[in-house]
Amino acid sequence: MNESTPRAGSADDAAFCANLVRERDFSRYAVTLFAPQDKRRALLALYAFNAEISHVRDHVSQPLPGEMRLQWWSDLIDGHDHGDVAGNPVAAELMRTVANHDLSRDVLRGLIEAHIFDVYDDPMPTRDALETYCHDTSSALFALSARILGGDSDKCEHAARQAGVAQGIADIIALIPLHAARRQIYLPRDLLDQHGATEANVFAGRITPQLAQVVEGLRAEAVSCLDVADDLLAGVPETALPAFLPLALVRQALSRPAGNVFEPSRMSHLATLWTLWRASRAKPFRA
Repeated sequence: MNESTPRAGSADDAAFCANLVRERDFSRYAVTLFAPQDKRRALLALYAFNAEISHVRDHVSQPLPGEMRLQWWSDLIDGHDHGDVAGNPVAAELMRTVANHDLSRDVLRGLIEAHIFDVYDDPMPTRDALETYCHDTSSALFALSARILGGDSDKCEHAARQAGVAQGIADIIALIPLHAARRQIYLPRDLLDQHGATEANVFAGRITPQLAQVVEGLRAEAVSCLDVADDLLAGVPETALPAFLPLALVRQALSRPAGNVFEPSRMSHLATLWTLWRASRAKPFRA
């Protein structure tokens, strides 16, 4: 059997991944609807894998079990699956995708390692550390998605780096209430100190002027990266442009009037689909 021949039961694995992404990460699920049909299965495998490792904190109460779950995925990427792949549809689909699209195992491993931060309550120490986290997570997903769609170039990598910082910061702003409830801080401590904001106010859900300055500073940085990414998309192969469609949702999120970050607004599924449809028919996502 060659790598392109589905193994028995793999259609069920693909359906499992699609359902998982639709439930946990509807935005990325919606993006796959605008990709070529023959690429959707691979994209959904990648996004299902991301859903698994980025939600580890949801399923553990202590760091050690979380690290063990992430280590299982690292072992899988390194080829030490201990015979468990057949019983895990996400793992089976991921490894099929890695083989069929020659995805970088180093990038996948870095994505897993970055999420070790999630299972602890240590604060994000610096702005540089936040940028690295965004590169290793969101930027990695953009780059891997582009490769699946046939875009493997320096221009794709550069666009992915900027896109990942924009999306990563936007997500962190949106998730401030969830992180605060868990007593996690993804807002860089050096920025909090610079503006005189305190972790106590974050944990208490109080939007002080100082905390608002921190958030608005990060929002401005995300918008700047988003503008650069949009410019860079002009050099990205047309086949890879659907990988960057999430940026349309990022721009909409960042363009909303500043308000209380502890009362975030959520985009409906219908609004998500409408936003992506409009973006897919216009520049920079249409050559």
